[in-house]
Amino acid sequence: MTMGALGVVYGDIGTSPLYALKEAAKAAAHGGPVAHDAVLGVASLILWALLLIISLKYALLILRADNRGEGGIVALLALLHARNAQPGTWRAHLLVVGLVGAALLYGDGAITPAISVLSAIEGLKVDAPSLAPVVVPITIAILVGLFMMQKQGTGFIGRIFGPVMLAWFFVLAALGIHGIVMAPAVLAALSPLYAFEFLIHQDFHISFAILGAAFLAVTGGEAMYADMGHFGRFPIRLAWFAICLPALVLNYFGQAALLITDPTMIENPFFQLCPDALHYPLVAFSAVATVIASQAIISGVFSLTQQSIQLGFLPRMQIRHTTSVAIGQIYVPLVNWLLAAATLGAVLSFGSSEALAGAYGIAVSLLMAITTLLAALVAIQWGYSPWLVVAVNGFFFVIDVIFFSANSIKLFEGGWFPLLLAALVAFMMLTWRSGVKLVETARAKLRQPEEDLIETAVNKCSARLPGTAIFLASAPRGVPLALTQFVKHNRVLHERIVLVTVLIEELPHIADEDRAEVIEIIPGITRVILHYGFMQNPTIYAGLTLVCRQGKLPGIDLSNITYYVGRETIIPSEDIPGMWVWREGLFAFLQRNAERSAAFFGVPTKQVVEFGTEIEI
Repeated sequence: MTMGALGVVYGDIGTSPLYALKEAAKAAAHGGPVAHDAVLGVASLILWALLLIISLKYALLILRADNRGEGGIVALLALLHARNAQPGTWRAHLLVVGLVGAALLYGDGAITPAISVLSAIEGLKVDAPSLAPVVVPITIAILVGLFMMQKQGTGFIGRIFGPVMLAWFFVLAALGIHGIVMAPAVLAALSPLYAFEFLIHQDFHISFAILGAAFLAVTGGEAMYADMGHFGRFPIRLAWFAICLPALVLNYFGQAALLITDPTMIENPFFQLCPDALHYPLVAFSAVATVIASQAIISGVFSLTQQSIQLGFLPRMQIRHTTSVAIGQIYVPLVNWLLAAATLGAVLSFGSSEALAGAYGIAVSLLMAITTLLAALVAIQWGYSPWLVVAVNGFFFVIDVIFFSANSIKLFEGGWFPLLLAALVAFMMLTWRSGVKLVETARAKLRQPEEDLIETAVNKCSARLPGTAIFLASAPRGVPLALTQFVKHNRVLHERIVLVTVLIEELPHIADEDRAEVIEIIPGITRVILHYGFMQNPTIYAGLTLVCRQGKLPGIDLSNITYYVGRETIIPSEDIPGMWVWREGLFAFLQRNAERSAAFFGVPTKQVVEFGTEIEI
């Protein structure tokens, strides 16, 4: 598990040495040669950022805020029960903040592959500056191949992630030791005083620029929490403290030592650390490492999308499981190609890792600040002393805000890009969630009570059809609109009716023994409520198969029944209170293009009959 965490969790932060110290040193030099004290100050700043933000905040504190072993923004929102918060309450405002945090991961997912692969391929320019024009085309070719590979699944590549990244961290450490031996004086930067004194003696705007660039060293640290459910708390901590942290510190100090001995190496100290004969192999190895880092963030975006769909924050999309062995390995075609378009657009628009650096830090620093805030609220909810939580999380929140402020000065130099992506995604999430609530309110007005169904079944049906019919119901009470339509048009009922509702709980997983509630309304009419966690695949056929195997639905042959599903057409209306009409129109468009209920919930397609209904909102 520790080896797997090396490949998936630490791919992003493990490739930060390609560009982080270089950008911080350039900010400290502010156009001139980089001074000895400036190099020590930058190295000290990066070291203590790794210790405070990653080691102390994430590894020791944030990893405690798990939802039955799962981490990430969506898991925090589930712990805080913000999903069904009433409008105007503090939980409702918290939901907005949380969804913005979740949306920031999409901006991160677009920037990470671009800056990582670009920074690796830029190593070609160290020995051959004439190769500069081919950096962007090679980067695009690698990224196109990466996104095309997603539909095949990450099974094969996943098996080699860990060993490759272990070798990568070994190379980082070896290069770092090589540099430190050249200038052992760099070890003085172990003292935090160098970072503090260096920053306070700079002009305010230069200090902020240095802080913003140094923050690039901790980007990717948020993956420790987001991927906790895949590997567990202990393997993630072990991989960090035993392998990643020592290798990263050695490499950053090695680069700093190189700049102390030769300040002209500032254009690419990472590759300059390497002996000349090994430059091109190192470029190739760096490209492999950055592809792994990119794959990790892409897989994380797929996982976040699945969770958001389950909890009702995004429209249903096609989700393909690329293996029957690991449930977490999924492929979301629409998200993959939208992410590809955003990533390739970033490469073409910015053209270099240096230009992308500002865009990268602003999204991650805001995401970290939001995570710190939500984790504090979870700690208070769990009974920790509010004074202690405010003191500890408040300290880290101030650090996050300082780093976010430092990155914000690059808002117009590229920082707008991930924020724009995040704003679009967050707006779509909020529109979808509000629209779903409006539709459910409209459904509730149209939905008959169960008493009417009983009356119809007992007294008003002219005949009972042989066999079993299953009607999908959006709510665990009342009569599904599809059943109302069926009776209205046919004036008959089947001998046996099963009303099936899927409920997604605010837990990552629901055990098989707790999967189903079976309620007999009257003889011949049964309600089945299937419970799934937000990390599970809510398949109705598999759920009903389990119910039949448990003996809760005797006498039903699932291969010889008909599923009746409602298909709704949304009609925006100015006469009904709700959202602005144009937002209702956007919701209607999203709903019209969402994955069909039957396909999303795994209903056998040859056994489905759909009933159309118009709903005004």
